[in-house]
Amino acid sequence: MNLIAAVDKNWGIGLKNKLLVSIPDDMKFFRQTTTGKVVVMGRKTLESFPGGKPLKNRVNIVMTRDKDYRADGAVVVHDLDELHEELKKYPSEDVYVIGGESIYRQLLDECEVAHITKINYAYEADAFFPNLDEMPKWRITADSEEQTYFDLEYYFYKYEKK
Repeated sequence: MNLIAAVDKNWGIGLKNKLLVSIPDDMKFFRQTTTGKVVVMGRKTLESFPGGKPLKNRVNIVMTRDKDYRADGAVVVHDLDELHEELKKYPSEDVYVIGGESIYRQLLDECEVAHITKINYAYEADAFFPNLDEMPKWRITADSEEQTYFDLEYYFYKYEKK
């Protein structure tokens, strides 16, 4: 299983259920990486999308404790057991965890690869990704040259579990 996220200097990922910043090349990378794949997210992440609609051309799986929650065009699961049962239908390498914070934390140990866009700026944030640089079992196996979007510097990193 894979993770994909954009983080700031402090591993912040969001504020008030919105991304910290929208960088076109990061969005393009996300689209190219996840199109045709399975994306796993929490309810609040789904609700943060335009119109609260699932992402096109992907299998959308939403985790929520709300037993009455429904989302047109998405598979809704209510716990890790239900999620694991649903994920048996797909190759593990085709599954991408896309947020938010609690979903990342719950599934981090089950993932082998993390695609992280690191933005060289500290935003105000209320949601954070676990700091992979502080976890000995994760290592950077690929990185990009410095990228820029206006005055923002950012890098694409691929982390893999040892």
